[in-house]
Amino acid sequence: MAIVKMKRLRLLAMRQDREALLRALQDLGCVEVEQPELDLSGPEREALARPDAQALSAAKERGSLLRGALTILKKYDRPKGGLLTPRPEVSLEQLFDDGAYADGLACAQSIVDGERQAAALAAQVGKLKAQKASLAPWLSLDVPLDTQGDGTVDILFGTVPASVDFQALEGVAQAATPLCALYYAGRDRELHYFLLVCHTSGQAQCLEALREYGFSRASLRGWTGTAADNDRALDEEIARVEQDLARLRQSLADRGAQREGLQRSLDRCTQEIAREEAKTRLLDTRDTFLLEGWVPEEDTPRLEQMLGAFPCAWELADPAPEEYAKVPVRLKNGPLTRCMNMVTNMYALPVYGTVDPNPLMAPFFILFYGIMMADMGYGLLMVLGALFILKKLRPREGMRNFAELLLLCGICTFVVGALTGGFFGDFLPKLVAIIDPDTTFTALPALFTPLEDTMAILVGSLVLGFIQIVTGQAVSFVKKIRDGHAWDAMWDEFPWWVIYLGVGLFVLGVGNVAGYPVVLIIGILLMMYGSSRNAKGFGKAGAVVGAVYNGVTGIFGDVLSYARLMALMLSGSIIASVFNTLGGITGNVIAFVIIAMVGNALNFALNLLGCYVHDLRLQCLEFFKTFYQDGGAPFRPLRIDTKYVDIEEEEHHVG
Repeated sequence: MAIVKMKRLRLLAMRQDREALLRALQDLGCVEVEQPELDLSGPEREALARPDAQALSAAKERGSLLRGALTILKKYDRPKGGLLTPRPEVSLEQLFDDGAYADGLACAQSIVDGERQAAALAAQVGKLKAQKASLAPWLSLDVPLDTQGDGTVDILFGTVPASVDFQALEGVAQAATPLCALYYAGRDRELHYFLLVCHTSGQAQCLEALREYGFSRASLRGWTGTAADNDRALDEEIARVEQDLARLRQSLADRGAQREGLQRSLDRCTQEIAREEAKTRLLDTRDTFLLEGWVPEEDTPRLEQMLGAFPCAWELADPAPEEYAKVPVRLKNGPLTRCMNMVTNMYALPVYGTVDPNPLMAPFFILFYGIMMADMGYGLLMVLGALFILKKLRPREGMRNFAELLLLCGICTFVVGALTGGFFGDFLPKLVAIIDPDTTFTALPALFTPLEDTMAILVGSLVLGFIQIVTGQAVSFVKKIRDGHAWDAMWDEFPWWVIYLGVGLFVLGVGNVAGYPVVLIIGILLMMYGSSRNAKGFGKAGAVVGAVYNGVTGIFGDVLSYARLMALMLSGSIIASVFNTLGGITGNVIAFVIIAMVGNALNFALNLLGCYVHDLRLQCLEFFKTFYQDGGAPFRPLRIDTKYVDIEEEEHHVG
């Protein structure tokens, strides 16, 4: 239960073994490949170069192809199952089956090509419908659209704005030349459409008069036959293309059965991308390559055994203290504390070489959550939900940490709920009172209740907070001594413990000399000296005043923050009781159960998140600030990391 010790790995191997060695490292899953910090500009290092990234680009293109195909299948055929469906298990041989991978890529390409064809057909349908819409105003005109004049008479298809009075327009044309006629075709929101027949001798005068009303020639180039004939032909063409489109889309929907193979191929491709990304962090010469990285000390025997199969040279070394800020961090905890990784990762990982907060935080976090939730019914739901996730979904890492944390917090919630007599608030007494109004059953047995023992719960919350703060100071004291700063530990932490002891003796009325709280005074003097020991001149006075003010108000404020334990316990109990009372007013068992359960469901959902947020705040702001040094980088080894399938445990060994 600590931060895992890391070793720096430097490896020199033959380029011809690079692919096989990276594949073996990925299978081993315990080495994080780091980019060597070397200056490649000097002449003595001109032979060193970064590997070509073309393979990485090609792998990413394959990944993009597979993801695109899965997105297309999701569009036409919704996947069965969902979040609660466990992932299938496969062996490494199945995951890295080259034949299945080639089939998956070919299938993905076929699906993407089919979607392109479907898009082209859909665009063609849109184009045909647009053409059909452009012919709509001319449908009533039984004249071929390619009709032209014969040299004596000119025939023009034209439009004017819809705001123009068409009858007045005819009069204007007749006034310009009596040798013309306008044949109305139709209109839309913007235009009138008509056919103009005019003798060539009067065409210029007629057009000049019509232009004053916004006349323009209609573009019907390329059409032959009447508008109605073309409209029928377009209907037939649209029907044919839409049938082709429907068949193509149905064929894409029918390929939903190939989703699993595509997902497995994408998982395989993801491993290739990870290896190629690691490869870009290597340095090559003509015949060899250099790899640098980090490996957990506990995994070095497996690594050395694996490297023994390759002609290579390697070095494993402890990181220097000045490198600690760059050393990746992996936390190793037992079954009862590893669930805290979820909390630590959400806040920030500790710096390598410092303190793993999970074992210290776990009992406080779980206990505080149980105190705030404090209901047997809610705790039972949390336990059942966690067991369902663990057994049904076989979650990994983050999801597993969440389920384990939910399980432990649910158990604590149930226990505290048993102590306070809460089962969905006062659901059972209210239910019994509806069934039997003369019942003497008014409450479950309880050691204390939030509504009647509020002050006792508040005092207990503050005491628990004080214990956690003192624990943090003790951790800081030990940490400073371990790091060789015993003098700082003595003057920064020890005076406060003397002050706490002095306050306790003063409250109990013991340990006073001549009426003065001697222990408390000694503690204050030690604190004043310790806070000003490094200051000079008037700075000592400022340091003393600042230490007294910040110390007293800071600790008082930190302890007072733990009153939220009582507040959330009380609010959750009251809200549940209110909904149970509302249901009880009906006097009907069914109505009571419905109203009470809906209200308790809302209360449960609210407190499930609210208690977590407030618990996290207490850990991060009140507890961590005394000893926690954050800023560590997570350990991300080159490993088999899949999204859609699980690797059979007997086949895969994760470091």
